[in-house]
Amino acid sequence: MDDYPALNLFWTMLWFFLWILWLFLLFKVITDIFRDHSLGGWGKAGWLIFCILLPYLGVLVYVIARGKGMSQRDVKQAKESEAAFQDYIRKTAGPQGGGGGAAAELARLSELKEKGAITAEEFEKAKAKVLS
Repeated sequence: MDDYPALNLFWTMLWFFLWILWLFLLFKVITDIFRDHSLGGWGKAGWLIFCILLPYLGVLVYVIARGKGMSQRDVKQAKESEAAFQDYIRKTAGPQGGGGGAAAELARLSELKEKGAITAEEFEKAKAKVLS
């Protein structure tokens, strides 16, 4: 360790983390190029070639020219993902608001039958309807 001082280690780590940060930004730009539906095929190909051949300049120009749209697409995708997740939760949780699902409905029908409010025949018809 005597040949590599602490300050050099610090600078090496800093450059390494900046390089990793740069790679994340490069991949973010490349995925945004493909995610953008307003760009045509030739536009996507041009931006991709520009970002691959001259990566620092290409990414810098892309972020300056299309950065606002990039953030809007991120927000739109996040909202769509959240809506899909909420929809999945609603479908999985079942009906809410007093029903409680098929089990609660069957319990209510059984209670009505025991009280004599409905006949055994009506109970069987309602039970078949609930279970279908």
